[in-house]
Amino acid sequence: MMKQLTDIALAAPRINQEPGAMPGEGLTALQTFSYFVAAPITLFAVISVLVWALDGGRKKHRASASVITHIE
Repeated sequence: MMKQLTDIALAAPRINQEPGAMPGEGLTALQTFSYFVAAPITLFAVISVLVWALDGGRKKHRASASVITHIE
């Protein structure tokens, strides 16, 4: 049973490759973390700060206005 699972695990990367495909080296753990975790979080934070900085001064809060009767 373990031999079959090992054979399947070793053959799995070769099953879905296109004919003539020559895959390169895999990514390191640091590259994977940087590309798929750190970069998206950083981009989200930068875009959020830019939007907040550019749009934050436009909103003026009225103390007497009700949320129910007034839409900003």
